[in-house]
Amino acid sequence: MELRSVDELMDLLHACRGAWGTPDLRHSRPRPSGGSPVGGSLDLHDHALQTAALLRRGHPSDKELQVAGLVHGIGQLLYPGDEAGHADHAADAVRSLLGERVARLVRLYAAPWDDGPFDDDVLSLRQADEAGKVAGLNAGVLEDWRTVLELVAARATVRR
Repeated sequence: MELRSVDELMDLLHACRGAWGTPDLRHSRPRPSGGSPVGGSLDLHDHALQTAALLRRGHPSDKELQVAGLVHGIGQLLYPGDEAGHADHAADAVRSLLGERVARLVRLYAAPWDDGPFDDDVLSLRQADEAGKVAGLNAGVLEDWRTVLELVAARATVRR
């Protein structure tokens, strides 16, 4: 599947609500304040928002890196059960819309650690992915990311 518009991507990201990917999201860490919500799980939607928010905080001027954090898990929704290929599927889906750099970051974040060396951006994405698994943590709303997605998509169009 190839995403052709920010609206299509937003619909897909909204569809991540209630969808669980890897087992580590189903058994995510409780929120820092103590107890976890019912089941203690974190869906792909909340994980995407947390990952992107962490990258926004750590790399405020790097919109492509932030967007890679937002979309890195969509392959799990597009091809459920294909754990080994989910990063490739996500990268392929966003490449034409968001550009080669975002696709490369999404693809490499899930590569085995011994496939390195990796650049600092891939390491930052991996760290945010690991840290963005706190059940019950409010990381904002998806609609707040529409403008950033449109900006990155517009830049990708200009580069083609």
